[in-house]
Amino acid sequence: MTDTNKGTAVVTGASSGIGAIYADRLARQGYDMILVARSRDKLDAVAKRIATETGRYVHVLAADLNDRQDLEKIEQVLRTDSTITLLVNNAGFGAASPFLQTDMDWMGQMIDLNITALTRLAYAAGQAFSERGKGTIVNISSIAAIASELLNGVYSASKAFVLTLSQSMSKELSDKGVRVQAVLPGATATEFWDVAGLPHANLPQDWVMRSEDMVDAALAGLELGEVVTIPPLQDGADWATFDGARQELSGKFRHKIPGGRYLTTRSAA
Repeated sequence: MTDTNKGTAVVTGASSGIGAIYADRLARQGYDMILVARSRDKLDAVAKRIATETGRYVHVLAADLNDRQDLEKIEQVLRTDSTITLLVNNAGFGAASPFLQTDMDWMGQMIDLNITALTRLAYAAGQAFSERGKGTIVNISSIAAIASELLNGVYSASKAFVLTLSQSMSKELSDKGVRVQAVLPGATATEFWDVAGLPHANLPQDWVMRSEDMVDAALAGLELGEVVTIPPLQDGADWATFDGARQELSGKFRHKIPGGRYLTTRSAA
């Protein structure tokens, strides 16, 4: 047990996989925990193990974040519990099948969880942390946010949303004492792949990172002050180059006249 008290961390999707490992690691760092997921039985098992091994207080909240009442319940906790200093926005799911071969209702649920629920929780935490002058929000994105052709397009788009939101929130909230980090895992050995329809055992095994290693790398990135952490990226300078090029390009959009290639086409017409 650690005597350090860093406040309370809220982890969504905490009943298994990445979320459960985040809960374990954060408790060992000195956080009390609020664990959120749909399965009360699985949450109770995770909570019991973490509390026994770390001595931290661990509370569970069974909630389906695609249910508006359940989502509002978690938002209210984030707004009113002044001990909360960290949110890990981890709940989400994906699909590996092509866009036109994936059920639209399934993709709609993906949007609701990966985008709407995550945004509402980030908003609630962002408001509360800004008022208190401190706090950290960790949003779990994916390398699919950048490598959009890898998996289902809606999944990739949802994770691109998470990346963009996190970068914007970081810029907006940093002077209010709020840190925001986007974590972009690559292929990670979790149940995610079973739900997505492509078990990770079917992937090249030199691509697949242990979930413990992914979370430890993400927490190391947070400690280093990174806004964007990509655990499988071997050279961090590659991200700096990519993001620098993006920012440089964005400075070239301030023109009231269309690009010459469009004017030439229009004149010819």
